[in-house]
Amino acid sequence: MVSDFAEAIKQLQQEKGISEELVLKTIENFLLAAYKRKYGHCDNAVVKFNEDRTDVEVYAQKMVSEKVLFPMEEISLEDALTYNSESEIGDDLLIPVDKSNFDRVAVQSAKQKAKQDLRDIQKDSLYSEFKDKVGEMIIGYYQREKNGNIFVDLGRSEGILPKRFQSPREVYRPGDRIKALVHEVNRERGGLQIVLTRTHSEFVQNIFELEVPEIYDGTVKVHKIVREPGYRTKFAVSSLRDDVDPVGACVGLKGIRIQAIVKELEGEKIDIVKYESNAATYIKNALSPARVSNVYIIDRDKKSALAVVEEDQLSLAIGKQGLNVRLANRLVDWNIDVKTPEQVEDMDISFEANDAVNALFGDDNDEIVLISELPGITPKLVEILHNNDIELIETLVAANHAELLKLPGLSEEDTEILEGILRDNVEIVDEEYEEDEEIQEEAFEDEFECPECGEPITLDMEACPKCGVGLSFEVEDEEDGDE
Repeated sequence: MVSDFAEAIKQLQQEKGISEELVLKTIENFLLAAYKRKYGHCDNAVVKFNEDRTDVEVYAQKMVSEKVLFPMEEISLEDALTYNSESEIGDDLLIPVDKSNFDRVAVQSAKQKAKQDLRDIQKDSLYSEFKDKVGEMIIGYYQREKNGNIFVDLGRSEGILPKRFQSPREVYRPGDRIKALVHEVNRERGGLQIVLTRTHSEFVQNIFELEVPEIYDGTVKVHKIVREPGYRTKFAVSSLRDDVDPVGACVGLKGIRIQAIVKELEGEKIDIVKYESNAATYIKNALSPARVSNVYIIDRDKKSALAVVEEDQLSLAIGKQGLNVRLANRLVDWNIDVKTPEQVEDMDISFEANDAVNALFGDDNDEIVLISELPGITPKLVEILHNNDIELIETLVAANHAELLKLPGLSEEDTEILEGILRDNVEIVDEEYEEDEEIQEEAFEDEFECPECGEPITLDMEACPKCGVGLSFEVEDEEDGDE
């Protein structure tokens, strides 16, 4: 072995990114393969490194025998005493093997195996490393381009940024720094394929997490991101704390945070939208930057809505080639039709939902059933109730004060706030009282009889159905009756 053996091991570690243990194991396999090539087997071969890893030796383990029948595995007592003066019959000795005895073919064959082992180890090591990075941001440098695909230098490996995962705004030159998301990692016969992307919505979310601490620590929650790479991104957020404005946190003081993100995306437009549980309000926010006058729910089951904007806001709401309204549709997962007030007047709309009819003409009697739709309810309270499997207002109303206090995460103050919201927004009807009232009315109606023939009659009759006598009803005051 070369005198700078330890330096060679260290160099292998640095260049291949392989641990010292794996490098030593590869060298051991290399020497065992050479031994086997020379002597036919390596069952009794032992490889040992010295303490400071500056050299390595190969030994043949042989048993001291009175009569040697298998020279490769046995040694006579006389020969054993030359290695160890205390040798006895039955002892096992490690006999040094002169590595120069390995023939050239044996060494060459072992070297090829060692190289293959190193490549396999490096490939496995890189695969494990980058497989754990899928979905994470990574920084590399432009290396070369082929058929529109960009190859990125990632240090110990090479990544590929396919043309379909590149923003149409971006142009790269050799040596340019490229920040991208690890999309997938694949094993291939020729090595490892690390696919990068700059067009997926997760890429934008990672950039926001780097620039906005409130998103990174979970104070601001990202609900959904929709994107047309290179043109516009819509980003829906909400806050888990009442004192944190989710949109303001993303924009930053004087817009410094959003400016850094827009710069990274090469000038792509970004709309930060506040998430709302109320569908109409959420749709209105989603059509930003246009100002929306009203949003009417046409069909909740089909998720169809009508957004009304003034004439000067129509083109802004729709966007170039319909981009803005198309992204808004994807963000809220509703089918939004954008019209001006004049266009709405000319439309012959058949509203399938009663609440939509009333809303269109200014009488909004939309009955809400979900807790998240209650006016004044905070995202924090919605989340606590959701974690306790309480989604419907009906379920919440049925729970008394003591039962609410037992819910994990709900404090006394939270309980009082909830009860106040219910008092202000939910009309609790006594169904038993209504039923009794209806029964009484029915009984009262059945008490009338025709004065001529005794046939049962009701207040809405003008003549007896049996004898035909004319009927006339007069209501007496209670005071007159008492007199």
